[in-house]
Amino acid sequence: MTPQPMSEPLLSIQDLRVAFRMGQLDGVAQRSQAVGRDGQGVSFDIPEHCSVALVGESGSGKSVTAMSIVNLLPDNAERQGRILYRGRDLLQAGAAALRALRGREIACVFQDPMSSLNPVLPVGRQLCEPLHTHLKMSRREALQRAEALLAEVGMPEPKRRLQAYPHELSGGQQQRVMIAMALACEPKLLIADEPTTALDVTIQRQILELLAKLKSEHQMSVLFISHDLGLVGEIADHVVVMREGIVREQGPVARIFSAPKDDYTRALLACRPSLEGNPARLMVIDDHIAASQATARGEAVAARAEARSKDAAAPVVLEVKSLAKSFWLRTGVFGKREFKAVQNVNFQLRRGHTLGVVGESGSGKTTMGLTLLRLHEPTSGEVLFDGKNLLALTDRERQAMRRRIQIVFQNPYASLNPRFTIGQTLVEPMAIHGIGATLAEREQRARTLLEKVGLDGRAFGKYPHEFSGGQRQRVAIARCLTLEPEVLVLDEAVSALDVSVQAQVLNLLKDLQDDLGLAYVFISHDLAVVRFISDEVLVMKDGVVVEQASAQQILAAPREEYTKRLLAAVPRGYRVAV
Repeated sequence: MTPQPMSEPLLSIQDLRVAFRMGQLDGVAQRSQAVGRDGQGVSFDIPEHCSVALVGESGSGKSVTAMSIVNLLPDNAERQGRILYRGRDLLQAGAAALRALRGREIACVFQDPMSSLNPVLPVGRQLCEPLHTHLKMSRREALQRAEALLAEVGMPEPKRRLQAYPHELSGGQQQRVMIAMALACEPKLLIADEPTTALDVTIQRQILELLAKLKSEHQMSVLFISHDLGLVGEIADHVVVMREGIVREQGPVARIFSAPKDDYTRALLACRPSLEGNPARLMVIDDHIAASQATARGEAVAARAEARSKDAAAPVVLEVKSLAKSFWLRTGVFGKREFKAVQNVNFQLRRGHTLGVVGESGSGKTTMGLTLLRLHEPTSGEVLFDGKNLLALTDRERQAMRRRIQIVFQNPYASLNPRFTIGQTLVEPMAIHGIGATLAEREQRARTLLEKVGLDGRAFGKYPHEFSGGQRQRVAIARCLTLEPEVLVLDEAVSALDVSVQAQVLNLLKDLQDDLGLAYVFISHDLAVVRFISDEVLVMKDGVVVEQASAQQILAAPREEYTKRLLAAVPRGYRVAV
């Protein structure tokens, strides 16, 4: 990728400050400052035909800044400063003018396409809507244009897909539909807000390459929002780094990667797991900043410890033999066909060890994990735990055994009951399984577990909505630990977290494994994360294990072409002349 020269800006954000009204306290209006603080607002330019990346942790103000451009903010938002689009201040534009601008001149692609697409309308109809609204196309013209757009974004069988509903498409296909909708009216500026966060590495690579190709072909500018500097290094010409509502650093992508000036930028670059090396712990943002400041003062900084070797002779706690799971899909009125989601999976998991399971979306990773716990009933095979086949237990036996094997899901927002306090969430499973003699004893155990996962006692009486994503995932892990499990199945447990919070949760999982001897089945599409935490790796494709070996062996010298393709798709930061 050749950096573009900084020409006259298409859009200029000048001293932007955004606050949210939070009601009144003792007659005084309360505001939460989301962007800008200490008299400093956010300022940066987006030149024509240029990609600008807005980077930072969750809560840094990235999305609020981007959504301020087209005023897709809640009614309680208050904006100050200037946002000049081709010399026109959008903060002074009326509602009608902004409606005409959205989709036509400035378009958006959001993180979760399933929540952005209308689930009850076929995608063809949704693609036609902006064509009718902004370009006044007839129904026939709009359908022809919609088909061409789907073909342009690489959708297989575009004509047939016009009749498909969002739930009938994969995550990558849904995101392609969102990009096609955004491009429908050939906008001058595309705002892409975390468009690849929930996608596996190969689909992520395809979306990045697609955006780069479309930007070049359509001569448009792109504002790409992400928490991952390694990712934006492959698409951006210019990078703006934000933290706590202010810009910490900005500049050309080559300079940001080769010579970052701000400690926070250096920390963002360094705290992501790497495919090379395997430290005992990941350094989080604050660790990096503290080490950098200590170095500047001439103080010695302790070297990062290397990962400790595992006991190769540790007892086997879980053995899986020929596990298979099929689903029967209806075809026609009376027919049905077998879909083999998981086929002939075999592995052993030892105490204190981690088995990483990787593969693209649809490879069968999650289905395999859910079948282990009989959250899907297996078609065939055995899962041996403590000498018993979990797949053949009665309901009563399974209830007693289930407390010893727990699962942490990908989405902590959906897996915690919003009506329960954190204390109730932790105490309930102990009451069900008879752990603790009294309520007071269970509550004390819950508070102890909260401290173990890095949350203080004040969390006990709060509700899930009062916590960040990383904190909620800590609560989900604590809930599993209430039952004193021996095996944890972690299904994409860190994939939705920003790099610093992800590092904190991964460190926590390693600490818990060292302290309690836990064994993990760690399901992920992120090979760098799997490299950090796993001892052995299964690579799955179309429900079948295509490669199985130690983490070091698979990532250093993969045998299968599919594994090599997964590794090649991992973002590796700024690349000259891409």
